[in-house]
Amino acid sequence: MSDTVLPEYSKAQLALRNGQDRKEIWFAYKGLIYEVTTSRLWLGGKHYEHWAGQDLTPEFKDAPHTESVFERYGVVGRLVL
Repeated sequence: MSDTVLPEYSKAQLALRNGQDRKEIWFAYKGLIYEVTTSRLWLGGKHYEHWAGQDLTPEFKDAPHTESVFERYGVVGRLVL
């Protein structure tokens, strides 16, 4: 992935990919944006108490799993501030 140039998205663009405003379900973690539209765990743009369309980096400390869970999802871009 280091050689791949990823598209950049703002927080406003990410917010639209919440599974409600658009069909895409994305979230950001540590600057990368993950596509979880087809995941049954993210139906409707919600995963337990976490909502798609935002940067979930600060919320990860409460997750019952490790970062390796993100490996099953595709990276679609980078979050720019």
